[in-house]
Amino acid sequence: MTDTDLSIDTGAFIENGFVHLEEAFPRELADECRAILWRDTGCDPDDPATWTQPVVRLGNYAQEPFRAAANTPRLHAAFDDLVGAGGWLPQGGLGTVPVRFPSPDEPGDDGWHVEASLPGDDPMNFMTYRTNVSSKGRALLMLFLFSDVGEEDAPTRIRVGSHLDVPPILEPAGDKGMAFMDLAGQAAAASEERPVAYAAGRAGDVYLCHPFLVHAAQPHHGTRPRFMAQPPLLPSGKGPADDSPVRVAIRRGLGS
Repeated sequence: MTDTDLSIDTGAFIENGFVHLEEAFPRELADECRAILWRDTGCDPDDPATWTQPVVRLGNYAQEPFRAAANTPRLHAAFDDLVGAGGWLPQGGLGTVPVRFPSPDEPGDDGWHVEASLPGDDPMNFMTYRTNVSSKGRALLMLFLFSDVGEEDAPTRIRVGSHLDVPPILEPAGDKGMAFMDLAGQAAAASEERPVAYAAGRAGDVYLCHPFLVHAAQPHHGTRPRFMAQPPLLPSGKGPADDSPVRVAIRRGLGS
């Protein structure tokens, strides 16, 4: 990889809502993390007969290999480019991991949506979580690939440019924001004409996404399970800089 490859295309991020960061962390770390995840699925990597569910959601991962994968110099530089130096917090881990298995069954979690970041009336119920127009509580959505992911391997679907459709929906709700399901329905309708891209790539790649990007899971039609973490990048107290691509995109969505 050349020095040119290390730069972030901030213009593409503002326009499309995401960038694909190849080799964001070493493949060896991806292999180490994936071995831990395989163990925790309770499935046998060499016996597809044990892969009985379309998706297995694993708990919070903060062991050293995951922390190392989330805090490479390449990623930190990209966070500075997209959020602004000092506007984000180092990753303590990589949160939950949905492991998707080849299956003829529907996964049941493949609707278009925007991630929520603010606790709602019931902090224990994710469906009550909210999102506001300043994206309080989330600087980026991130997709960490711990396995090679082709287009048949249930890559996350992304509506290109859909992050620009969301600010006008959120603005009338003010600081309180909108509940997850309410926003999901309106954002899906507003972005339905957008082209679709797929978060495919190699183990060690990361997709850095605007927090308002409309995205969805999908069934797995390949042959090997897909391992991916989707943590937020948390903002610091000062949050994304006013001139950061994250903020610029929100203003563009609002027509300013």
